[in-house]
Amino acid sequence: MKVKIRKGDTVEVISGRLEDKGKHGEVIKVLPEENRVVVQGINIRKKHQRQVQTQGRTMNPGIIEFEAPISISNVMLICPTCGEPTRVGVIRKEDSVQRMCKKCQAQFD
Repeated sequence: MKVKIRKGDTVEVISGRLEDKGKHGEVIKVLPEENRVVVQGINIRKKHQRQVQTQGRTMNPGIIEFEAPISISNVMLICPTCGEPTRVGVIRKEDSVQRMCKKCQAQFD
């Protein structure tokens, strides 16, 4: 299935963990094979990192916080025109494909 959310889009979390539900964030990475996205500031996880030496550099030990991927079905794109969470439609022209807001019919990209 083709993913309609791209890197740099602003999305709102519509389901999932209670502390993340309703938050807005920018998409950092899209993982289409897994149907998952990484959103800035959402689904923060902690990892205990051991000191590692690779290629002459040393990674510092400690607790690292990072954004974990969440399912693409748990986020909804925020329209840049109307500013509301919306479903995304596709308009196909002879030479290009445009995404559109299902609420206000505005085209973006």
